[in-house]
Amino acid sequence: MTAPGENLRINGDRLWDSLMEMARIGPGVAGGNNRQTLTDADKEGRELFAQWCEQAGLTLGVDEMGTMFARREGTEPDLEPVYVGSHLDTQPTGGKYDGVLGVLGGLELVRTLNDLSIQTRRPIVVVNWTNEEGTRFAPAMLASGVFAGVHELDWAYDRKDAAGKSFGAELERIGWKGEEKVGSRPIHAFFELHIEQGPILEAEEKDIGVVTHGQGLWWLEVTLTGKDAHTGSTPMDMRVNAGLGMARITEAVHQIAMAHQPNAVGAVGQANVYPNSRNVIPGKAVFTIDFRSPELEKLTSMRSQLEEQAQRIADELGLGISIEPTGHFDPVTFDADCVAAVRNAAERLGYSHRDIVSGAGHDACWINRVAPTAMVMCPCVDGLSHNEAEEITREWASAGAEVLVHAVVETAEIVA
Repeated sequence: MTAPGENLRINGDRLWDSLMEMARIGPGVAGGNNRQTLTDADKEGRELFAQWCEQAGLTLGVDEMGTMFARREGTEPDLEPVYVGSHLDTQPTGGKYDGVLGVLGGLELVRTLNDLSIQTRRPIVVVNWTNEEGTRFAPAMLASGVFAGVHELDWAYDRKDAAGKSFGAELERIGWKGEEKVGSRPIHAFFELHIEQGPILEAEEKDIGVVTHGQGLWWLEVTLTGKDAHTGSTPMDMRVNAGLGMARITEAVHQIAMAHQPNAVGAVGQANVYPNSRNVIPGKAVFTIDFRSPELEKLTSMRSQLEEQAQRIADELGLGISIEPTGHFDPVTFDADCVAAVRNAAERLGYSHRDIVSGAGHDACWINRVAPTAMVMCPCVDGLSHNEAEEITREWASAGAEVLVHAVVETAEIVA
């Protein structure tokens, strides 16, 4: 491989301006973004990205899951391309950088190579994966999961949002259902730039996180069934309270995660009680549990203990219970050569760095199953993400993008 020189630098102002322009699409109510997948805002964001890709001389392809692939040709077009990217969809109260930095960092990579008239042997493809967040259509990382063969295409099309609309119908509605077969593209390597979504890099004053592993996770949806009853006239010993069961299981989740320290986390995220009236004892509760760990044994143990304790709690309270897995992947070990390319790029550019485990799931976790993969991380203020107050600095964005450029270009091989 030919390593690029230290003088290969991006235009940090251009990258930042692109981030801010994309953030104007699907604005949130508190300074962030609400550009959920397959909404009109997602459509508008895709159209802007496609316009920028065309201006950069890229050829755009779209697969059956709506994933966008923007290709910069190599001098040897038959070689497997190097892919780089992330996602443009956001949480309902999301920030301006989660996912978006990875896509627009990839675009800035191409713009930089164009500016400097640099050619690579291998093609470079910038990717916008569909429905990484999984908020509107569970599970997360849906399109990359279909690409990697984890999910079936028809199963993905049948995913429903809270309003009962299907993924497949909404993909057609916004006009981004492509004809290319999902997973048909050969990948030499894949690199994803992302904000850390945690506090470690900022706290340790590191410019770059070299991601060596990704946490595995279990998402479990629990449904408790009791009996709706009047809160004022039903004796305490005659209640079948689904809300109480949810509270006790929520505490159990916390205790189970604490018992598996270090390197384990767990929490109840989404939670709903029914009929959700102030003077009705909840007859039904539906809530989701999120367990994560980079150690498979701990991940498996946490799920097993939760299922045992939740059943016991339900039995004690006279509740019906069902527990349905809605998302899962095992811990990920990223490719040693790709990780080394990221680490070497940070060192070559003089950026402080440390190895890090990704606490969140990313498209890279699925693509790692079918191609050599690595991630680059930059800090975010207070480790805050999935929040409209999510923030990074221009300098952090530039450093992450420059490391990305060097790792990708070294892998794609500069033509002398």
